Amino acid sequence: MQDLDDQALRELLPALRRFALWLSRDVNNADDLVQSCIERALSKGDSRRPEASLKSWLFTILYRQFIDGRRRASRFQRFMDVFRDEPELEPSAEETVMARSALESFGQLSADQRALLLMITVEGFSYQEAAQALDIPIGTVMSRLSRARQAYRQLTEGETPTMPLRRVK
Repeated sequence: MQDLDDQALRELLPALRRFALWLSRDVNNADDLVQSCIERALSKGDSRRPEASLKSWLFTILYRQFIDGRRRASRFQRFMDVFRDEPELEPSAEETVMARSALESFGQLSADQRALLLMITVEGFSYQEAAQALDIPIGTVMSRLSRARQAYRQLTEGETPTMPLRRVK
């Protein structure tokens, strides 16, 4: 079993919490998600590959736990709608309004798009690290990132993003 460095875990907590908060959109759920991520990391430390970075490994655990929780929650969606209301804040200046608008646009993106944008732009993951964390090919990361950036641009410019139709045979 690999020993996990306590100090390294403590240094990654703010980044993990920030990522969880954007995924879950609820402070309490984000805290629970980070706690379960750390618990899983401590109990399954021997499953970490020696070459994998601690940051990438923890983000992978957190993202997979979020996805698993979302799948479970979809069965009970009507109970979860109570948690969707966010209090409105009164803007004090034009900059506050612009920032809130940008955050709301970001919040309208799908969870997959938010996760990818957060990993790449906020947390500084390389495309390879993001691909490993999300367990998808690097080409998929690049194409999803492009679509996520395009959707965010459309939302911030006031356009409604259109999802491309796919032909299913």
